[in-house]
Amino acid sequence: MTTSLPDIAPPPLPEQGLDVWFVGNRSALFWLALKSGFWTVLSLGFYRFWMKTRLRRWYWSAIRPGGHPLEYVGDPWEKLLGFFIAVVFLTFYIGIVNLLLMFVSFSLFQNSVVGYFGSVLGVIPIWFYAQYRARRYVLARTRWRGVRFGLEAGAWGYAWRALVHWLITICTLGLLWPRMTFWLEKYKTDRTFFGSAKLVQGGHWAMLYRATVPFAVVLALTAGLVCWLVWLDPLIPDSATPLADIMSSFDDPDTLGFAVLGWQGIWRMVLLGPLALGLIYGAVHYRFVSKRILADHKRCAGVQLRSKLNGLRISMIYVLGTTIAYSILVFGILGIVGVAFGFFGSGALLEAQIGTSDPFGDLPRWLSVGIIAALYLAVFLFWGVLHHAFVTYALMRHMAVTLGLLNVAGLAQVSQRARDEFAEAEGFAEALDLGAAI
Repeated sequence: MTTSLPDIAPPPLPEQGLDVWFVGNRSALFWLALKSGFWTVLSLGFYRFWMKTRLRRWYWSAIRPGGHPLEYVGDPWEKLLGFFIAVVFLTFYIGIVNLLLMFVSFSLFQNSVVGYFGSVLGVIPIWFYAQYRARRYVLARTRWRGVRFGLEAGAWGYAWRALVHWLITICTLGLLWPRMTFWLEKYKTDRTFFGSAKLVQGGHWAMLYRATVPFAVVLALTAGLVCWLVWLDPLIPDSATPLADIMSSFDDPDTLGFAVLGWQGIWRMVLLGPLALGLIYGAVHYRFVSKRILADHKRCAGVQLRSKLNGLRISMIYVLGTTIAYSILVFGILGIVGVAFGFFGSGALLEAQIGTSDPFGDLPRWLSVGIIAALYLAVFLFWGVLHHAFVTYALMRHMAVTLGLLNVAGLAQVSQRARDEFAEAEGFAEALDLGAAI
């Protein structure tokens, strides 16, 4: 009796398109992030390269276009070695550049302000360079149906283009922000490959203006409120009040200075709160809705992407998720401050003098410092875990399930591409703290 080998080839691609599934479980991610974060703390940060690799493999395997999971095949040793290479390079670069800038600053301007300003500007191109290199590494270590993604070399080209676009955007007071978003994304997309197939970013930068509508409306309302408070019906009247009278009036708990200032309609200041939240919503809306619009104009080997991403849902994820994560962070830091004050504050000293001190007050200083440091790391560890569970997880799930692939028959003709080797992996992004996100 003969037995045939099982057919391990993937099923044929349907012509009508593919939906994207997300099968990850939030509780599994929570425990993975907690466990890997714990080892990162114990290893003083060195395990973070393994932590990031494990988390990416989890996220990638949860995203399944047409039921076939993405694969992340990055190596943590690559990341560690790349980090060391980048640190050596940046140490040499920043050291030499700072030395020259300080010499010029003291020689020509007799102060260090120009030198410090130039030093900050000198790091900005490296920042953009690191962003592009990090994206290239992630794509090179991502596969779907066994076929590798890839990104052409072009980090320095991206860096100088980003500088030019940012300069234009700043000079136009942000009016051409959609132009910058479109052209920088087009530069990266047009150099992206899936196997032998090249991605193309279509459309025009003006199409992104509709994503700016919520932010523009709230910004106009904010400008109107400022005009109302400053010019139309001034909050502070034009009559001058001596500074001494203003300062002394704050001693009165009933007026807190408002009486002597003569502020009119102080209740109008409450409107600034909702407008600030509206600006945050508008910024989040633009960031993700622009991704949806750009995705709808991407194509590869005849495949057309379609995104149904919901800007309001994304904003709710941000608000609720970050509120949960940052509440733990804030309350944790306040608790640490209370513990530290109990160990080293004036209250502990007074209690020791009257004989009612807490038994923990007799701990050696090194042990007290160790306890506080451990609590500090634990708070940030738990904050990172909650951020993964309630922000990153929810965002990636929503972005995955709202994405679809149309006319995918052309993918059957895609062939494999050569493996893209990296000397420094994501080292520059890690050294510049750009690699903390998934």
